[in-house]
Amino acid sequence: MVTGVATSLRPGVAWRQGVAWRPGVALRGRCVATPRGALIALVTEQRTPSTPARGAIEAVWRIESTRLIAALVRIVRDVGMAEDLAQDALVAALAQWPEAGIPDNPAGWLMTTAKRRAVDQFRHSERRDRSYAAIARDRAHEVMMPDFTSALDHVEDDVLRLMFICCHPSLTTDTQTTLTLKLVGGLTTREIARSFLTSEASIAQRVVRAKRTLADAGAALEEPDCSERRERLTAVLVVLYLLFNEGYSATAGDNWMRPALCDEAIRLGRILTAVVPTDPEVHGLSALMELQSSRLGARTGPGGEPVLLLDQDRSRWDPTHLRRGLAALDRAESLAVEPGTYALQAAIAACHARARRSDETDWVRIAVLYEQLARISGSPIVELNRAVALGMAYGPAAGLTLIDQLVDLPALRGYHLLPSVRGDLLHKLGRREEARAEFERAAAMTNNQRERALLLDRASSGA
Repeated sequence: MVTGVATSLRPGVAWRQGVAWRPGVALRGRCVATPRGALIALVTEQRTPSTPARGAIEAVWRIESTRLIAALVRIVRDVGMAEDLAQDALVAALAQWPEAGIPDNPAGWLMTTAKRRAVDQFRHSERRDRSYAAIARDRAHEVMMPDFTSALDHVEDDVLRLMFICCHPSLTTDTQTTLTLKLVGGLTTREIARSFLTSEASIAQRVVRAKRTLADAGAALEEPDCSERRERLTAVLVVLYLLFNEGYSATAGDNWMRPALCDEAIRLGRILTAVVPTDPEVHGLSALMELQSSRLGARTGPGGEPVLLLDQDRSRWDPTHLRRGLAALDRAESLAVEPGTYALQAAIAACHARARRSDETDWVRIAVLYEQLARISGSPIVELNRAVALGMAYGPAAGLTLIDQLVDLPALRGYHLLPSVRGDLLHKLGRREEARAEFERAAAMTNNQRERALLLDRASSGA
């Protein structure tokens, strides 16, 4: 959990390194291995959709693509095929909707189209004997899905099941996380690379290999049982954590936050607390996300500009999220002998939640919690956050001493929040020119337009 005291710090911690995928290519009207947001633009042999139709398709795809893919995995028992079928349905929508108009139930249209494509494929595949009959029976009861939810049966279970499939033990930890962020979160190459503090170079090959490995292992044929879910739980929590982080502080784009990603991560976290009710870290992560989400409404001003933690109107913090977060933290602490990484971060968030005014924040306690978290995680980002807490608890010189020990770490190279925090501490020490240079360097490193504007404003104003 990151405090965001004087900078645009993200709420989470990245422990490991990974890679992110590159955009795929359109081949004969099909989009292959392409980030979900880029699929809209990749249609061959079709004319460009009109702007209203394109906007409608983009909106439906953003909202429903994860549930569509998750439901198709349940039906066809193959992760790669499910994604291909969903993409085929999208291409069909791009081709037909501009001429025929937007259907009354666009999500149901996509589902039905994908299932029809599945039937066509099974007619000509070796899977016909074991899978075609089941899908054909399902189709016999429908011409068009009257309701998308009915096509999915249990949407939440489908999505969560997909997450556990993506975290199959035959995959490496980084591959599990990357594949889940791709299929469930729909994150872009840059977003995943940023979360892992690494490059965008090799993810396309990694994703292809992951899908092949899952197919060879029959990973999608059976739902993971209780023991298998337990084995995969750590990876699922990491993915939820990164998904929430991207929503809380967007890597790129014109908006500082993507609240829909936060909502999805929280929803899945709540489901997990019911699936694994005795795991303290499940409750710890749920607590962290609830507490952080309580601030979302106060993190931007009227024009969408970022509002940092110490400047926020705390009366705008959501009391329901606060109540749920503190209750989940109590549950996590009651189940754990020693607090884990998520419970510690939730405890830090709780320090902020319990302070009615910013000057009532217990920064000494926060610094101690970050020290505990640093020992467990070994993360340089935790140390970066500890420097912020030390600066608030004991003065900016104390924070700067720790920051200067981090500047040459490879894991933080290119991470814009390092110069951002350093600039804030230098400013507090009256070293204005050095602070300005650090804010400008941070602004050049971020890809989020709102965050860049904030940093450049700090650089120009000397504030």
